[in-house]
Amino acid sequence: MQLPAGSRVHEAVAAAGGGTPTADLNRLNLAAVLTDGQKLYVPQVGEEIPAGSSGSAGAGGEGEGGDGTESTGGKVNLNTAGVEELDALPKVGPVLAQRIVDWRKEHGPFTSIEELDAVDGVGPKMLETLLPLVVV
Repeated sequence: MQLPAGSRVHEAVAAAGGGTPTADLNRLNLAAVLTDGQKLYVPQVGEEIPAGSSGSAGAGGEGEGGDGTESTGGKVNLNTAGVEELDALPKVGPVLAQRIVDWRKEHGPFTSIEELDAVDGVGPKMLETLLPLVVV
């Protein structure tokens, strides 16, 4: 399958028809940018990822800092992620990423993902897109 340059893991999964009922998409960083020729391995629930697999699509893979994704199943942590990592999320640009960081500095850590709705520029549709990609 071919995707445009700069495509993200969630776009590859969607282009493939979505995850299967046994796919463990929570172990993928769905916001990770794919590279040319990269193979994407989607583990099944409870499955050990085979050694040497470039599999879990950026859940700590190459080119990724461990800044906001540690111990979160590859999801972006709203309370620890920097502007660059937030900017990598679908539909979030650098301006909105900075607003999220600024909101966090002003109000303290997010207590729930839904609290993102309080950030200027995040509405119900944006929140729906981000829910499976972020944690607090």
